Amino acid sequence: MIVRLALFTMLAVGLAGFGTVAWLQTHQAAGHGTPVSKVDILVAAEPLRAGSLLQPSDMSGAPFIQADIPVGATIDTPANRTALIGAMIRQSLATGSPILPTAVIRPGDHGFLAAALQPGMRAVSVGVDAITGTAGLIWPGDRVDLLLTQTLNDPNLPVGRRVAAETVLSDVRVIAIDQRLVQGGDASAHNESLARTVTLEVSAEAAESVAVAAHLGPLSLVVRSAERPRGIAAEPPPPVWGSQVSPALAQSAAPANLPDKIEVYQGSTEKTEYNF
Repeated sequence: MIVRLALFTMLAVGLAGFGTVAWLQTHQAAGHGTPVSKVDILVAAEPLRAGSLLQPSDMSGAPFIQADIPVGATIDTPANRTALIGAMIRQSLATGSPILPTAVIRPGDHGFLAAALQPGMRAVSVGVDAITGTAGLIWPGDRVDLLLTQTLNDPNLPVGRRVAAETVLSDVRVIAIDQRLVQGGDASAHNESLARTVTLEVSAEAAESVAVAAHLGPLSLVVRSAERPRGIAAEPPPPVWGSQVSPALAQSAAPANLPDKIEVYQGSTEKTEYNF
């Protein structure tokens, strides 16, 4: 009887030990198992308000477990980032919120321009080349000034007053740029050096000014600081003439040196001298 009891006790202890070892091995294996794979999706890098146009700095990548990726989320790739540049935010997004297709309307989508415009505003396009368009550094959503450079073909004007530059529009928003308007993507390297079309958001009166300016001379864009000054907008600067930029033109436009005295003869002998 005693021997049988001892055998049962040893068997129970052995089973308990075996179970403990098996449990430890199972949990250790789980702790050193294959890492859960994650995928980076595009999210808002900062709070984005409805109506704003996406810029490169507005997007960032965030890792998500495959099972937790929201339906329709955009995978973070260079191509997907480029395709979203210039898209308009339909609804405000908090920092870290996934940028879903339903949250944006892309350039080229039906109704994009009408949706991107503020109430009462108009969309007007101007043609610029790689130089006057700041070499491709302008993005939808930037604010710019529109400059006009014109040559005045009047031979009666001094040489230094025949070329002038002036500000036509100040602090206007860019809402689309050439291929980004019709395709939602970047222009090809070949087209980068050709004339481009920049679409600006302006008032109805300003749209008429742009139409006239386009016939007067080349138009250039100047990017403004992202920090907009508060208070009343400053008046546009006065026109700048060629003589103000080029000392050579200023010198050529200066009147010839006049003599410091004039002699007036009356008859053949009488002479009067006038000194200055």
